[in-house]
Amino acid sequence: MAKSVSVLVYKPDSQSTDEMIMIVSDPVAYKKWKDGDHTIPLVEVLDSFSVYHSGQGSQGNLGKASKQQLETIFETSNEDAIALIMLEKGTLKASENFGDPSVRFSDRNTSNGARLDTRGHGARGV
Repeated sequence: MAKSVSVLVYKPDSQSTDEMIMIVSDPVAYKKWKDGDHTIPLVEVLDSFSVYHSGQGSQGNLGKASKQQLETIFETSNEDAIALIMLEKGTLKASENFGDPSVRFSDRNTSNGARLDTRGHGARGV
């Protein structure tokens, strides 16, 4: 059985490809929270309070959103306030591709030296 990963996706503008993403640890708790049960602690709903950014929609690479991006989109960089905005206005999406052996993820072609340390440490590793 494939692992399922649930994320909250917030698009600041419907015409933009920018998406802000938070990982949801418990989709059932999120649905209860969304239906009005605000007694559920946010730490039980969200995996972390980290916000990720994709400038290419759901197909793009994710990177941690900068403080400037958070200020521009949410008018704050306070993680608690952003989590509340995302929980209220975001869309829950799930992916079942993780863990599927037919789906392969790679950062780059390892035969071209993806794991080669180019910072001058060589084979020492220190």
